[in-house]
Amino acid sequence: MFDITSSKLLILAIVALIVVGPKDLPILLRTLAKYMGVIRHHANEFRAQLDEALREAELDELKKEFDSVGREMKGAIEQGGRAIDSNVESARREVDSALEGAPSQTAADGEAGAKPAKLPKPATQPAPAKPQRPEKTGT
Repeated sequence: MFDITSSKLLILAIVALIVVGPKDLPILLRTLAKYMGVIRHHANEFRAQLDEALREAELDELKKEFDSVGREMKGAIEQGGRAIDSNVESARREVDSALEGAPSQTAADGEAGAKPAKLPKPATQPAPAKPQRPEKTGT
């Protein structure tokens, strides 16, 4: 940024010695060093905040990428579910059409207009007898 060579630095030291004087020069140098430390501290703090902002920007980009991948996966899953549903529905229609085309006993009776025959009542059997207890003998 500043092009300070050794010759320019020597000229600055001579001017400072003449303007400030040899007695106050060490105090001036300590004060300059103190302010340079404060400036370095602020520069480092600014750099750290800038790095943090860049990391957050990168994290935002990663989050956007993950969100887009999630949306793509959700779309693919939904598309697969629709394909499965359509296959199941077509299979159901085929089964229904096959069942409609097959003659059945109830369909034949229904077409003839006859009522279904009543089933004979099951024969009733007498209830089984209760088991008898053996009689006790008094021996």
